[in-house]
Amino acid sequence: MFDMPSEQCYFKGVLEIQAQQKYLFKATWKDGHKVERQLEGMDKKKALVEVINTVKNAGQKIDVVAHRLVHGGTRFTGCIFIDEATIGKMEEDIELAPLHYPANIQGIKITMEIVADALQVGVFDTAFHATMPPEAYLYPLPYELHEKYSTRRYGFHGSSHKYVATRACEVLKKDFNQQKIVSCHLGSGASVAAIKNGGSVDTSMGMTPVEGLMMGTRTGDIDPGILLHIMDKEGLATTGLRELINKKSGLLGISGISSDHRDVTEAAQQGNERAQLALKMFNYRIKKYIGAYVAILGGLDILIFTGGIGENDEATRREICEDMECFGVSIDPSANKKACGIESIVSTSGYPVTVMVVPTNEELSIARESFQLTKDKLIR
Repeated sequence: MFDMPSEQCYFKGVLEIQAQQKYLFKATWKDGHKVERQLEGMDKKKALVEVINTVKNAGQKIDVVAHRLVHGGTRFTGCIFIDEATIGKMEEDIELAPLHYPANIQGIKITMEIVADALQVGVFDTAFHATMPPEAYLYPLPYELHEKYSTRRYGFHGSSHKYVATRACEVLKKDFNQQKIVSCHLGSGASVAAIKNGGSVDTSMGMTPVEGLMMGTRTGDIDPGILLHIMDKEGLATTGLRELINKKSGLLGISGISSDHRDVTEAAQQGNERAQLALKMFNYRIKKYIGAYVAILGGLDILIFTGGIGENDEATRREICEDMECFGVSIDPSANKKACGIESIVSTSGYPVTVMVVPTNEELSIARESFQLTKDKLIR
């Protein structure tokens, strides 16, 4: 919960689903006061009511509820007001993000009911990438399929890529609109973005969040012929294939241990060869995208690591940046080791590319966009 435009954070928390009808609610107020409660015997609506009431009982009025939404498709390329008609259009696009959209829509409907007097706003992960040129976003399928079904690259993690890129330029006192930036958002879901002169020109995720990097449970880039082969051999229908590429692959599929990078790292350190292979594959694919985007950008000024893995795992950053001096990239080992979850410059002095760790703040990015949309309606 932010006060805008001061950007002061009053309240920050998380509602974790632990088991059926069991939640853990943890939050911190700006004065340092902490809340931690087990919520049992509740569905999602009742649990969310508890969160909202915690805010209201502290005397805070909610003017705007901003929803981070995964996929705007071709309909939504900016921050929007949400109403019943908007929800209907989102429901038509569930197939574009089947893992995310049902929960997104459920959250909106619940919030519209329990905070009925607040403005509801949607900020789409895909919106930042709307500046990509056709040669970057189109797939080499028959063009009529694009015209009929909008088959194109949309990209995701837009709020994160936008925030860390602009923040890096603020720290370095550089003009965001004059920089060539590669942003690596590395977590359970992962993507790389090429940002030039203030806009996204390419990104690794595609029409859905499955394309691009190897992730916690997603395949990332894969020969589509393999999928046809596996469907034939395993007798898989579309539902089974969707499960395979979204939930059973990536770090989990290769390691056979976990989708959590930390668990896979621990197993690799203990000598597990499949875990070691999974990490090598993960880093290799990130490195390959960075190289490709340096070519697309025509050079590189800033390389950013963010997301749970990018911010906290020094070994991942080190291995990705090894042997990249030809691009002007070199990491200082001492600075890299110290940069655990904190805003840091980790590049070696004297090299032309500034390598940074920038903790993402998608919530603030979303609040900024929502305020710009709603500020005229909130003037009293």
